[in-house]
Amino acid sequence: MTRLIRLARLEDIASLIKLDTVAAHDVERIEQIQYWVQSQSCYVLIEQNVIMAYAVLHHHFFAQAFIEMLMVDQSYRQQGLGLALIQHLQAISSTKLFSSTNASNTKMQRLFEKAGFKRSGYIDHLDHDDPELIYVYLGSVS
Repeated sequence: MTRLIRLARLEDIASLIKLDTVAAHDVERIEQIQYWVQSQSCYVLIEQNVIMAYAVLHHHFFAQAFIEMLMVDQSYRQQGLGLALIQHLQAISSTKLFSSTNASNTKMQRLFEKAGFKRSGYIDHLDHDDPELIYVYLGSVS
């Protein structure tokens, strides 16, 4: 099966909203998805003409590349799609690549480690009693 990763298009928005577990109950997430697509910072992973996952990459984190969001449709999790998206973003990033996840999200922490990211710090008080862990991928950057 051929996987395609490309920038999201306006016609992808409905599919992105459908696969996003937060968008079902959060209007702000729907607005975020629309913004991410319009700003050309959203990448989709497509297989058999179905959008199975998406990731958002921007450069607003101290002018560094930052994966703001990674979402895989619940039906397609544990198949390496998240890793494939991260590896694509690593390949197109010419600088260090950062991302973050909650301390409670152990699956995402394992995914970052599998993709070669290292813990870089944390931020308290974003979510009550659940620090945000910052990760960095240095690749060939020294």
